[in-house]
Amino acid sequence: MAYVSYVLDYEGDTHIYLQIAAILRDRVSALSAGHPIPSEAEIQQEFGVARTTARRAVHVLREEGLVYTVQGEGAFVGPSSEAPRKKRKVPFYQQIATDLTEQIKAGKYAPRRPIPGETALVKQYGVARETVRRAMALLREQGWIYTVAQRGSYVSQKESWPQE
Repeated sequence: MAYVSYVLDYEGDTHIYLQIAAILRDRVSALSAGHPIPSEAEIQQEFGVARTTARRAVHVLREEGLVYTVQGEGAFVGPSSEAPRKKRKVPFYQQIATDLTEQIKAGKYAPRRPIPGETALVKQYGVARETVRRAMALLREQGWIYTVAQRGSYVSQKESWPQE
C-alpha cells in the first residue's frame, strides 16, 4: 500500500476516531473482500491513540458495512458472506508465546524462575491484557511454564518442555 501522509486534527470539530475511520475507509477501498485490516493494536500504535479510539474507528466501518469482525481473528474487508477471509500471518498471542519460548530456550528465563508478569508483557508488546493471557495459557498448555497462585508464572523444568 502506498504511503499517504495524514494529520489528525485534535483541535477540530471532528472526533479523532471519525478521522481515523475516514483514513481507514480510504485504505479499505483499495483492498479485496476478505483481506484483513489493521488490528486495533496496530491502529493504536500507528495513530498514537487509545485502544478505545481504535475500536470505535473500526466500529464505524463495521456499521457502514465496509468490514466485518471475527472474534479472536480481527476485522476483514467486506460483508462476511462475500468472500472467504485471508488468514492473518500469526495471531499476536502466538507471536508472544513463540517469542517467550525462544527466550526460554536461549536461557534468558531459567527453569523454576519467574517470567515477566502480565502487566510487564502488556507494556512490552503493546497488546491487550487478554492477548497476554492467551499467550500464557498457550505456554502452560504446551508445558513451557506453570503458574503458582498469587506468585506468578515460572519456567517449567526442561523435562516438561515439549519435544520438538
